[in-house]
Amino acid sequence: MDSEKDDNVLPLMYSSTTDEKQHNDSVITGRGAFAAISYMASAVLLIMFNKAALSSYRFPYANVITLLQTICSCLLLYAMKYWKIVSFTSDGSTIVTNNPGSLVPVKTLFRTLPLAASYLLYMLVTMESVRAINVPMYTTLRRTTIAFTMVVEYLLSGQKHSLPVVGSVGIIILGAFIAGARDLSFDAYGYAVVVLANICTAVYLTSISRIGKSTGLNSFGLMWCNGVICAPILLVWTLIKGDLTATLDFPYLSLPGFQVVMLLSCIMAFCINYFVFLNTTLNSALTQTICGNMKDLFTIGLGWALFGGLPYDLLNVVGQSLGFFGSCLYAFSKINGK
Repeated sequence: MDSEKDDNVLPLMYSSTTDEKQHNDSVITGRGAFAAISYMASAVLLIMFNKAALSSYRFPYANVITLLQTICSCLLLYAMKYWKIVSFTSDGSTIVTNNPGSLVPVKTLFRTLPLAASYLLYMLVTMESVRAINVPMYTTLRRTTIAFTMVVEYLLSGQKHSLPVVGSVGIIILGAFIAGARDLSFDAYGYAVVVLANICTAVYLTSISRIGKSTGLNSFGLMWCNGVICAPILLVWTLIKGDLTATLDFPYLSLPGFQVVMLLSCIMAFCINYFVFLNTTLNSALTQTICGNMKDLFTIGLGWALFGGLPYDLLNVVGQSLGFFGSCLYAFSKINGK
């Protein structure tokens, strides 16, 4: 009976012992590489669908998209848990109740509050940072998140990194500043907001593996708790701003093409959130940050190839190339256990 139960669970679960072992190992496993590559692929697709909704259909309410993505994620997780497709815990337990509130114990839900708080703060500060500073410098300063992640990992868990890893991170940061060298217009407020966004990102990513281990929740369980906490807050926020009411009057709301784009955006948001949790847990918060940088490089390249119109700038090309080289060097170091 137990073996039959386990066969019905989606084979992306892992025990806390295995999780801790893989997190502490310096070598990226095959499963860890799958999580990293899947994250980057789903992230690029999500950007395309969000771009289609925000630009092609001129849907101006990004907060509503985030809310719909969160609600969709919760509904998918509830259905998958109810039908025993997934488990929320590291031990693979598939106990099911009809009450959504009891899928995870209230005590455990409260223990994930720091994760949800850091996620909401990260979203809020990131949106403000985009408004406060020009895009080239925003991209440049956001890539320094890697350094903040290394510091937060050390402060929270004593995680230290080898010289090749530190060197590859240094190359990525150097490439970021070279790429934005022509836009070094100092803005104290804008810089401060981006630095705060970097800190929030580092805390959020570092909290994923720590809270997962302390609560016994796997990636699906962490996603569920994050969604259950964040969805009501996002709902209240969109109501206060009037975005939800304005969405009902959006002229393309009933258009099948727009509905398909929104549906695909919600599905890809579910995938990317899962792979963020999985990649951070199987590998590390630093690896997730590196993957985010590589994803940005692929997005820039894909945008140039598909849409063109990007002005040629030698410093930008050199900086982007250095960033890509540093990311590859990091991956090589992890694969070879250095």
